Amino acid sequence: MQSGLYVSLSGQVARERRLATIAHNVANMNTPGFRATGVGLTAEVANTGDVKTAFASPGADYISRRAGGLSRTENALDIAVQGDGWFGVKAAEGVAYTRDGRMRLSETGALETISGGAILDAGGAPIVLDPGGGAPQIAQDGMISQGGRQVGAVGLFAIDPNTSLTRAANSAVVPEAPPVAILDFSGNGVSQGYLESSNVDPVLEISKLISLNREFDAIDTSISQSESSLRDAIRILAATS
Repeated sequence: MQSGLYVSLSGQVARERRLATIAHNVANMNTPGFRATGVGLTAEVANTGDVKTAFASPGADYISRRAGGLSRTENALDIAVQGDGWFGVKAAEGVAYTRDGRMRLSETGALETISGGAILDAGGAPIVLDPGGGAPQIAQDGMISQGGRQVGAVGLFAIDPNTSLTRAANSAVVPEAPPVAILDFSGNGVSQGYLESSNVDPVLEISKLISLNREFDAIDTSISQSESSLRDAIRILAATS
């Protein structure tokens, strides 16, 4: 069995997956609130005859939770998270959580994401404002006021750092374990008139791409050498038979 060929192939499959995540990250580097995807690579050991051979596994995706930078927009319907919280939104998957704070006000006063999902309060209920009440004022604790009157509050939710995340639409995620509403705003809060940028580091992604290209080249060389050795062995056996 030419285990070297299969080891090299497993390495190429794993690196192809990393290449796909890099492309996805770079494509979303300007998407507010986007969280970069990484791939954790491991080895799988298999018995190949009398020896054990380590193959590269395709790896498991994970979503980076590192915060992105803040940019000032002066838009009353743009908000950014201070701290580790997430906004709750109504999505096709049910309730999803996002750091993308771009909002809009519907004709009926519903506070929505730019894709039309309802923004939720701390109790998980949609927020409805007065469509004719003017621009809302949003405090650090998420409290919303219009014309000096409190009309609702944007909910912030804490996601267990050890739970796994699944991607949802528009930079949102769905955690495996249910988040809890944040009620202590000493280290968390909302900044009105700001947006959080993607946490994708373009320089890091380009360096990963360069490294991957070199690894692909090295694997191709290894495959070529294995094929050459196999051809030589066939010729020798054919000559002696």
